[in-house]
Amino acid sequence: MINNPTYMGSISSVSSSSIIVELAESMESGIIIIEGKNYRIGQVGSFVKIPIGYNQLFGVTSESNESSGNENENIISKGRRWIKVELIGEMIGGEFDRGISEYPSIGDDVHVVVDSDLKKIFGLSSTGQFTIGKLSSSDGIDVSLDLDKLVSRHSAILGSTGSGKSTSTASIIRSLVTKNEAIRLPSSRILLIDIHGEYESALGDIAKVFSVLPDSKNPLYIPYWCVSPESLLEFLCGNLTESQKTQYLDKTIDEKKLSIKTNKIKHTLEESVNTLSPLPYRIKKIWHELYYDDTVNWQEKEHIRPAWAENGEGDAEKLLPPRFLPPATGGAAPYKGGPGSMKRQLELMKSRLLDSQYSFLLNPGPWCPDKNGVIAKDLDQLLTDWLGHDKPITILDLSGMPSTRLSLLLGSILDILFESSIWGKNLNTGMRKRPLLVVLEEAHRYLSNKEDGLAKQMVQRIAKEGRKFGVGAMIVSQRPSEIDETILSQCGTIIALRINNSTDRSIVKSAMSEGLAGIIDSLPILRTGEAIIVGEAAKLPTRCRINILPSNKYPNSKDPEVSSNWAKDRAIEDYEPLVSAWRNQVIRKEEK
Repeated sequence: MINNPTYMGSISSVSSSSIIVELAESMESGIIIIEGKNYRIGQVGSFVKIPIGYNQLFGVTSESNESSGNENENIISKGRRWIKVELIGEMIGGEFDRGISEYPSIGDDVHVVVDSDLKKIFGLSSTGQFTIGKLSSSDGIDVSLDLDKLVSRHSAILGSTGSGKSTSTASIIRSLVTKNEAIRLPSSRILLIDIHGEYESALGDIAKVFSVLPDSKNPLYIPYWCVSPESLLEFLCGNLTESQKTQYLDKTIDEKKLSIKTNKIKHTLEESVNTLSPLPYRIKKIWHELYYDDTVNWQEKEHIRPAWAENGEGDAEKLLPPRFLPPATGGAAPYKGGPGSMKRQLELMKSRLLDSQYSFLLNPGPWCPDKNGVIAKDLDQLLTDWLGHDKPITILDLSGMPSTRLSLLLGSILDILFESSIWGKNLNTGMRKRPLLVVLEEAHRYLSNKEDGLAKQMVQRIAKEGRKFGVGAMIVSQRPSEIDETILSQCGTIIALRINNSTDRSIVKSAMSEGLAGIIDSLPILRTGEAIIVGEAAKLPTRCRINILPSNKYPNSKDPEVSSNWAKDRAIEDYEPLVSAWRNQVIRKEEK
């Protein structure tokens, strides 16, 4: 066996998940040549195999060292090189599988894994695999991921700024749905949350893009009546007492029941309506009624006629509040009626309803009930817009959205999607029959340990329960240390690009098995667009070069060209268009 050109040493120690291999004297150079190709021995991340009868065990090198003779003297000869190998899988009958059915023994031979072995391991053995790049140590070997496990068991793409994170994300998504630039999965559903407006340039040809910015081709609307009423009420009014909340919620239920008749909504019974039922209601009318109940004064002690001020009935559509004559003193009319305890909250609610920045939510276009409670489009058409179009990808462009609004906006989107996955799990249009992958860019902004908004609550719920209903999450972030541990721990596959910060590396390391720590320590020296992939979707823990995108398909995330732009002659600058764009919340392009 020692004459075998792939032989590199023998096992000198076996533990629960790893082995120590003492390298043969012939390996002193650290390089062997097989079939004209050089293979480096003991390189962290390289693969080895151990033949055991009809089985072949495979492992990945996690540590390389040279014994000083003071440690492990009973295991390793003095002055000999050794490597530590993490056992990861086995091949039986030509089919590779994760995990091992039997352990090797001390003295068993260990061999270098050559390209012919790698082709068997990384070969596309099923239609559920898709190629994302090339093995860093061998450009001729494609690296593929298991699509089913990537989506259903969740995943994370992590990397420091400048590591190629956005480009790699776009490349992986494009590789997932296309092959040779042709769509290979026509019924795929991917919804990408684009925080900075980077991905339309990379994926626009295979995606439908919605934007919260005014004058966009496909405006993004989120009907307020689909949002969790507790979260919406907190956003609209701030802190309320339980009785004040109940007052608001009772009025919404009455409005929802009325909406069933007004909009001729089929297959919905009035007695089944509750606060969570996604039915339209007139929020301005409810505001007006709450204002009336809170401030009304009466002409009689019996509360028969309101003591209206002149032209005081107000207008719900114009958000003009009702006005009443002030209560008299000494037991005379008018008599005080309403408690007057909600005026501050109702004024805040009015300012929200008037603020154009929130129109995508509080004035949602054709999904907004008119003064009679009639809607032009219902919830089924919203889901058709988002998920039922002819493109495999939906991009929701939230660029320019401040963090204060981002959590509510994103949480509302995820709430709508997840609730539809729960109630439609047995239907052909549901997520179990046609699963959904939600890609969450800049996740640290709304999933941090300090954050406690609706977005974090919904992502936690998807991470824990999404698999049962056909919803998978892909978390994309440059600061893994800021992401909630519960969410990151549920990501079955980690795609880690270059990470310079030691705190972030420790978080990634904690999400992987202890034996792979040596591989994670190489994260700071990865090249741009290179990643270490571990987890359920990967056949082996792999160092991979992500596929390069076509030159015209890069995300709009390129660094500014400082030196060339600063070298230009200074010209007269007009800042009026900038201020206009800021005030109107519109990102404009320079006119040529």
